[in-house]
Amino acid sequence: MIPFASPSSSTALPDCKRTSLRINTKRLRIPVSGSSCHIDLLLWIANPKCLFKTYSKMRIPKTLTVSFCFSLLYSSPSRFPQFRSLVPDLGFCSSRKSFTAKGSQGLFQIGAGYKMDAPRDRVTSEIQGPNGCEKSQVSCVWASPEGGQKIDIGKHIFCNRAVNMKNIVAVGFDMDYTLAQYKPETFESLAYNGTVKKLVINLGYPNELLNWSFDWTYMVRGLVLDKKRGNILKMDRHKYVKVAYHGFKLLSKDEKVATYGNTLVRDAFDEPDYALIDTLFSLAEAYLFAQLVDFKDNNPGKISEEKDYFGMYRDVRAAVDLCHRDGTLKQMVANDPKRYINEDNSIVPMLQMLRTSGLAVFLVTNSLWDYTNVVMNFLCGPQTLHGSSSLTLDWLQHFDVVITGSAKPKFFHDENRANLFAVDTDSGMLINTDNGSPMAQVGGPSLELLDQIPDKPYKVFQGGNVGHLHKLLTIESSSQVLYVGDHIYGDILRSKKVLGWRTMLVVPELEKEVKLLWYLRDTRKQLILLRSERDQIEDQIHHLKWSIQCECLDAHETEKVSSKLESLEVQCNRVRVTHQEAQKVFHEKFHKVWGQLMKTGYQNSRFAHQVERFACLYTSQVGNLGLYSPAKYYRPSEDFMPHEFDVLSL
Repeated sequence: MIPFASPSSSTALPDCKRTSLRINTKRLRIPVSGSSCHIDLLLWIANPKCLFKTYSKMRIPKTLTVSFCFSLLYSSPSRFPQFRSLVPDLGFCSSRKSFTAKGSQGLFQIGAGYKMDAPRDRVTSEIQGPNGCEKSQVSCVWASPEGGQKIDIGKHIFCNRAVNMKNIVAVGFDMDYTLAQYKPETFESLAYNGTVKKLVINLGYPNELLNWSFDWTYMVRGLVLDKKRGNILKMDRHKYVKVAYHGFKLLSKDEKVATYGNTLVRDAFDEPDYALIDTLFSLAEAYLFAQLVDFKDNNPGKISEEKDYFGMYRDVRAAVDLCHRDGTLKQMVANDPKRYINEDNSIVPMLQMLRTSGLAVFLVTNSLWDYTNVVMNFLCGPQTLHGSSSLTLDWLQHFDVVITGSAKPKFFHDENRANLFAVDTDSGMLINTDNGSPMAQVGGPSLELLDQIPDKPYKVFQGGNVGHLHKLLTIESSSQVLYVGDHIYGDILRSKKVLGWRTMLVVPELEKEVKLLWYLRDTRKQLILLRSERDQIEDQIHHLKWSIQCECLDAHETEKVSSKLESLEVQCNRVRVTHQEAQKVFHEKFHKVWGQLMKTGYQNSRFAHQVERFACLYTSQVGNLGLYSPAKYYRPSEDFMPHEFDVLSL
């Protein structure tokens, strides 16, 4: 293999301009067996774009010219042609661009330039820097020299209500599934397996459950569990059931209407009879509930007849709570964070940018200090080759206040009388406080004098309520706070509805969804045209039927209209079937069972409706906040009603 010039053998490169760049030449001398000659191989890379930036990475563009220069020393020029075949066989490129040769007696040079398309093995060469860029396709933090460029559509921040960041004083974050994105294939499987064991060992369910497996791709957020009937539902924003399964059995349209459409009073689909799957934590329990429904239906007597669907769901929830209370899940994650949590090199630069811009940054999580410290060390601390990190408190430099054990959503109620304790970060001990100021213990030294107050400022707390947080950060108006979370109910709805905080919802599934929407945009247009064609044909059919029934037509005219009517009905049926099949294929591109996350047919899904109502902003990853200016004015797109769509050809 012919090496690149290594960092150790080349001098430091300054910031380069957008001109051709010649890298320090690496010379490789290759002896030619059976002869007295040798080959001096010189390699450089020429590209009109800058490949290097100080403290950043080297990236190989998708199309890159690599130039080779061979110096061949021979006693006779006549032997030169046999070495032309060396160049195409070096294995660096997929297509040769040019080949030149020049020579004089005793010295010949071969030059070859190649276009390197996207590497077959998808390997990129990188020099890691502190600007938060992990991969060549990942955008850099806005404040870095490479920032401020076009942002990938999957990393956009979408706006429902205007947010002027110049009016924001503090930005807060949830930890689990916001800063820390758990890997569903490992973490959710861990939660599922733990729950199954609790059902069998603690709650007396059959041992057969231990052989079950978990498909972490099956369930999606936004579903509703009908606890009494054992059904899993997907609804539109008007709470009409569009897709329904009993366990894993799809309910027909007639079954859906009979169950949820023939009532005098519409169901609210809320607790206690229904459970909302609005967090990624809930996907495993929803899948297990569906499995139990099927198991009970197909194996009479194996689960007590006294245990109905509602009771089974209650047991699943109890088993999940047992897993959390005994610390099994969090201990496994703490032992090997890299196995369960995605690494994200964009978090620290984003936090640094926010604080540098003058914003206060805080963390409010329901996790306790010991687990929070482990997770935040993994996300913000230096990593070893195995992904583990030694526990330090360095990550606290990125936050002004950290509140653990917050018990959200109760935390967002100012009348919540929970005490606020300071956390001694070395021992984990809790210290009584008065709105964040340490209090002397009975029998302990007095803290009346300023010089007797501990010299280390407390910034980690446990419990309390939003009033304590406002005092710690000296927040004068709740509209000055932007809070970023993943839980539509626990993080977003309460903070927005009760407090008036500005909110940003993290929806990891969104990145794939918007990219697919862009890729399938032409298909979507065809679906709209098919639907319009179907409407037009149906209008013609209705008019012809009216003519036959209400107009005095003679036999000849009636026969003529009837013939045309029959033809239109055949055409309408063909368009209807084509449209339905195309729409089914379109939705299955997003998810084989549930379709688009944000849509149910042509209507916004219930989940999308909640996002629109309670999230000022929403995006796929928390690090996307770092791709925008900390002073940005987020403006929503114009709302359109159906009559405006018909008037404005958009």
